[in-house]
Amino acid sequence: MAGHSKWANIQHRKGRQDKARAKLFSRLSKEIMVAVKMGGPDPDMNPRLRLAIQNAKGQSMPKDNIERAINKAAGGDAEEYFEIRYEGFGPAGIGLIVEASTDNKNRAAGEVRAAFSKNGGNMGETGSVSFMFDQLGEIRFPASVADEEAVFEAAIEAGAEDVVQEDLLDDDGEPAPEHVIYCAREDLAEVSSALQEKFGEAKSANIIWKPQNLIEVTGEKVATVMKLMEALEDLDDVSTVFANFDISDEDMAALDG
Repeated sequence: MAGHSKWANIQHRKGRQDKARAKLFSRLSKEIMVAVKMGGPDPDMNPRLRLAIQNAKGQSMPKDNIERAINKAAGGDAEEYFEIRYEGFGPAGIGLIVEASTDNKNRAAGEVRAAFSKNGGNMGETGSVSFMFDQLGEIRFPASVADEEAVFEAAIEAGAEDVVQEDLLDDDGEPAPEHVIYCAREDLAEVSSALQEKFGEAKSANIIWKPQNLIEVTGEKVATVMKLMEALEDLDDVSTVFANFDISDEDMAALDG
């Protein structure tokens, strides 16, 4: 998401961390179950499951939870989840891509549409927003694993396209910067495995939608954008929300105040 660090830090300041973590574990379990259904329960033979397990471990999801999700899907007890992408527009003309994993397509579509309409946005057709984004692989490591130069060299050698550093806050509000590695979506598993051998477990490895350009949001529309983002992310069926907004530090501070 554009301004990923800003959005994560806004969430922290607004006291949403506990709620976000509970939602995160639910999403990770869903992803594991979907991966097992698609490619089987053996991570050595199922790259998508391997990435799902890696993400769960990177977010400190308990081992028992991971195994329970695998066994549930392998045993045929898990619900059938459908992966759906919605696209829409928000205040100031920002574009949003909403990825959902749901066992009820009608419910998911209705709830996403309502979240848009109640918070200054509107749903668009498939393709109306995604052309403004690039779909890439994204791998995240804590900045503590190595300095920027070492991570950059290792990432490029592994086949990545770019490396940046983002300033994030941890659950206590302390600085927790991360190395963010971008690669072609089809190279995610290979690049992630190569970097894991060098730096250990990544914090996350996902296919993301990265905005090509950012739209500046100012003044009163800042709060409306935040409400729309929160409304979408709070939906049980929604996995991830990507957007192309940019908010100044001054407007962020005003929002906090």
